[in-house]
Amino acid sequence: PTWLSALIFLVVITLINVVSVKAFGEFEFWFAIIKVVAIIGLIGLGLLMIFFGIGNGGHPIGLSNLWMHGGFLPNGISGVLLSLVMVMFSFGGVELIGITAGEAENPTKSIPKAINQVVLRILIFYVGALAVMVTIFPWDQVNTNGSPFVAIFSQMGIPAAAAILNVVVLTAALSAYNSGLYSNGRMLHSLAWQGNAPAFLGKVNKKGTPVAGVLISSGITLLTVLLTFLFPGKIFLYLLSIATFATIISWTVILITQLKFRQVKGKDATSRLKFKLPLYPYSSYVCLLFLALVVVMMGFIADMRISLYVAPAWVLILYLVYRIKRK
Repeated sequence: PTWLSALIFLVVITLINVVSVKAFGEFEFWFAIIKVVAIIGLIGLGLLMIFFGIGNGGHPIGLSNLWMHGGFLPNGISGVLLSLVMVMFSFGGVELIGITAGEAENPTKSIPKAINQVVLRILIFYVGALAVMVTIFPWDQVNTNGSPFVAIFSQMGIPAAAAILNVVVLTAALSAYNSGLYSNGRMLHSLAWQGNAPAFLGKVNKKGTPVAGVLISSGITLLTVLLTFLFPGKIFLYLLSIATFATIISWTVILITQLKFRQVKGKDATSRLKFKLPLYPYSSYVCLLFLALVVVMMGFIADMRISLYVAPAWVLILYLVYRIKRK
């Protein structure tokens, strides 16, 4: 059963995070390698099909699928806008790079490098993979015969393509939870040191791991296992919508904080910053408008609307607790 496998993996990932940050890093490295190899393989094999016809009977597919079958954007821009909602959660997590600064050996060098590499990796792994898929498959045939990823590997004569892709998807999910649990434990630890969370969350073990924060985060995640048990097959989109809105809240707070930080510090102080946001402050305002657009689009997808009720209520609770604490 889905809930049982979820419970088993939850326990395993929790134990990894409790041991040490080194164990987390080692497992995250291998989880990432599996994803990276699979996507590079997909892009490479796809390009062979497009330009050389390998896997397509020796007939190059070419680029015509990009404008055939009704032209480019045959149903207008609305589908693209709605798709932004569905893919937003996939990009949630890139902000976690900043959290690793506390445990990085040389953050002034490694953090800017990592952030710049994220942009390049998004272009290669997300945009590159999607570009290959929409070039190979006409838009009106995608998803009619199963996963395009599986289809590309199958056409190349890899019989276990579906099983391989299932392993890749599973490791991607484990990677997401592994990094999420890592970051959440550190955020609770940081909040405790600020006096914004119970003091026991600020304690670490001999290896510097905030065990209490990790265990509490993992314990709350058990609720999703319970929901999967109670509502099998229905809970994914609900969790997806809440995760998307959580990402929007995080990014909004980061952007507003960044704007306020530079306003308060003034030009003299911010001129000494070693890693500046390009096109400040206009880039921040453009990003905020984009996030607002995604929130509006969520209202047009029935299964996504739940987060429009849950997220504001959650933010209100946080605000009320903050006001009480200030008093």
